[in-house]
Amino acid sequence: MTRTQRIGWLAGVSLASLVAAVASSASADDAAAAGVAVEEVIVTGTRQTGLKVEDSPAPVQVVDTQALARTGQTDLRLGLANVVPSFNAQAFGGDTANLTLSARLRGLSPNHALVLINGKRRHTTSNLAVLSGAYQGAAAADLSFIPTGAVGHIEVLTDGAAAQYGTDAIAGVVNIILKKDGEGGMISATGGEYMDEGGKTADMTVNIGTSPFEGSYLNLTAQTKYHGFSNRGLPDQRVYNPASPSYSAANNAVEKLIPGYPNLNLISGDAEYRVSNFMYNAGFDLPGGFELYSFGSYGHKDASAYENYRRYNRVQGVQGAADRPFPLGFSPRERIIEDDYAVTAGLSGELGGWDVDFSATYGLDDIEVRVEDSANASLYRDTSTATTKGFTPTSFHAGTWTSSQTTYNLDVRKGFEVGMAEPLNVALGAEQRHETYEIGAGDPASRYKEGSQSYPGFSLTDAGKHSRDSWAIYADLAATPVEAWVVDAAVRYEHFSDFGETTVAKLTSRYDFNDMIAVRGTISTGFRAPTLAEAYYSATNVSPTSAFVQLAPNSSAARLLGIDKLKPEESTNYSFGIVAHPIPKMTATLDVYQIELKDRIFGSSSLFGTRGGVSASPAVLAAIIANGNVLDSTVTSTGINIFSNGIDTKSKGVDLVVSYPTDLGDYGRIDWSLAANFGSTKVTKVKKPPTSLTTPSVPFPTGQTMFSQDAKSLLETASPKYKVGLTALYTFNALTISLTETMFGKAEAFSDPGTGPLQLVTVKPSAITDLEVSYKLPGDVTVALGANNLFNKYPDKLSATYQAACIAGGGGCVTQYPGFSPYGINGGYYYGRLTWAF
Repeated sequence: MTRTQRIGWLAGVSLASLVAAVASSASADDAAAAGVAVEEVIVTGTRQTGLKVEDSPAPVQVVDTQALARTGQTDLRLGLANVVPSFNAQAFGGDTANLTLSARLRGLSPNHALVLINGKRRHTTSNLAVLSGAYQGAAAADLSFIPTGAVGHIEVLTDGAAAQYGTDAIAGVVNIILKKDGEGGMISATGGEYMDEGGKTADMTVNIGTSPFEGSYLNLTAQTKYHGFSNRGLPDQRVYNPASPSYSAANNAVEKLIPGYPNLNLISGDAEYRVSNFMYNAGFDLPGGFELYSFGSYGHKDASAYENYRRYNRVQGVQGAADRPFPLGFSPRERIIEDDYAVTAGLSGELGGWDVDFSATYGLDDIEVRVEDSANASLYRDTSTATTKGFTPTSFHAGTWTSSQTTYNLDVRKGFEVGMAEPLNVALGAEQRHETYEIGAGDPASRYKEGSQSYPGFSLTDAGKHSRDSWAIYADLAATPVEAWVVDAAVRYEHFSDFGETTVAKLTSRYDFNDMIAVRGTISTGFRAPTLAEAYYSATNVSPTSAFVQLAPNSSAARLLGIDKLKPEESTNYSFGIVAHPIPKMTATLDVYQIELKDRIFGSSSLFGTRGGVSASPAVLAAIIANGNVLDSTVTSTGINIFSNGIDTKSKGVDLVVSYPTDLGDYGRIDWSLAANFGSTKVTKVKKPPTSLTTPSVPFPTGQTMFSQDAKSLLETASPKYKVGLTALYTFNALTISLTETMFGKAEAFSDPGTGPLQLVTVKPSAITDLEVSYKLPGDVTVALGANNLFNKYPDKLSATYQAACIAGGGGCVTQYPGFSPYGINGGYYYGRLTWAF
């Protein structure tokens, strides 16, 4: 068995091509032009070896490196989102979530999709997304540390795979297959910027393949990339609008002298980041038919995002204004300095008639959290005297996050002749995994009283190290009773050190009636244990007018409120699909799915201790004190947010893909592909909140709920109803033109403007055009020019009613575009790329 085949049966998911699949009647030349090899066996999926793409019983989209390059994106996450309809990338995040953006499959949480490298589990980021939004709770693998130049192709499974890969693979699997070329390579340089300024981007990638000695390969990739700030915010209402309660003529006399006035608050836009990545993929043959292999990566990220502008009188002492560290106010930045490591080593071969693979994988993500261009107002005030000015640092070490994952896998497989059309494939495996998550406290200045402005340092009660162990065994039987019928059944038993045991299963089948039509279907169960970050993360989130504690659900303070520790989610997946070749060279796939989630983990609505300066819940205030937090005494609203089980959801949808090549003879060819996802999620059950929150108060006459209308809408309607992309890839000699028209359906969610009732924010249906034109010059040099969102479209702005309610609350109110917009808030992006292949 070849190394490629070994990866296939070890990966453990039945896969089929969505866009890449070409009808079996299509010629190999046609497939090559479309970037698809119809004769290539699936390298992840069924336990059967030699299964071809078009014969697979479950849906997946196969994306090659050329398709990724044509998106113009230097970030793998965004490149995948451009070509996979059910894969949606986060465009904007709040606070540190803006520094580690995520993605999700089929409208579920990013935590419900599993990322693999060469079939091996990838570790996750230690940066947990805690603020409200469609991606709240994300602590998934960070795809920004995978250089696109290292990717051979990617297989995105859009089906539950918990019994095969791991119990948390509920929404699907993203399996990244690295290049293993032992010769050649490429050098690529990309530069771009948004049409309306900002977001300057530069990327340099080098990939080299070599064979150090006979029977070996070593593929190396290095990448460095930069992305600059963007700003799509409104002027800060506090400093110039007399309708704002925060405005004063005296303040305005000073603030209008500040450079950039009145556009002083820069929070609505992209973060700035610099990322350097290195990745390798290697292997060599040993005597006796064994192979020793290894792959790994190292990434370094330095990223920062602007936070709310702090006004000139925010930091005060006894001394005069000129003595303050920021006499004209300041724009603090949250910053992370991150190092990400991963390495896998394994041995595979044949032993006693069984194909055997043993591997060990280690991953670590280490982040220092900093606050720059900031101050600790209480520290400055408390250290000032009548004769000396106060002291505060302007740069703070706010703490650290560290997560690690060590995984050992043993997989064996053998085919048995039992009189069926194909041998009965028996696969067995075992996995042991050790995970850790740690929060380190900030320096004393960052956590003194209310802490550093915009992001208080982690307190001593926030800090701590937590771990989990799990053990799993699995069995998989893949059978072909008759030539037209494939059946694949898998079962997995897993034991968690903190949640006990579970057993999940999957049954997949496909039947080909003839060469023109086949049906396929799957039923599976899943069991996702909460991430350690979800269970133990604790911090304080602040704005100029509010301070909220992110309370760890596994803390004693949460017990005071009557909120239980997190428990696992359970899922049941159903899917049914049709694969058709209605005319020669055309492939059409239609897959209908339903995903039921029980005890789903969600981020609560804001639970107020005080709102607008009025007491809302003494129980919430008591929990904050019990957790050891000291909040800013100048803010008018305080409270907590917390992750909790307590809802059941049902997600339904349809994936449709059609591909067809058009031969234009002497004028080239056009490869057409239509890829669409139609989906919805409904909350089917909501657990009652604890009685400590249902006590009436002046701001909340009927009490508070953990899952309010805004939280519900983020799950049910914040994702577009549909995403339909039509791509035409025209090739004529050295010229290639790629044109994609993507239609996004309506997305909407309720949002709290700060005063009054919740407001419904809507992004209307929109069509976004992407275009790239490339030309291959002599010497294997290719030049490309392109645009994402060619016509510079923006989502609908927040309504005048929303803005008026926000201004009445005294906030900066600079946000004008909803952060859940499926195509972002920055408008068009234009780029150029130069590539030399050798």
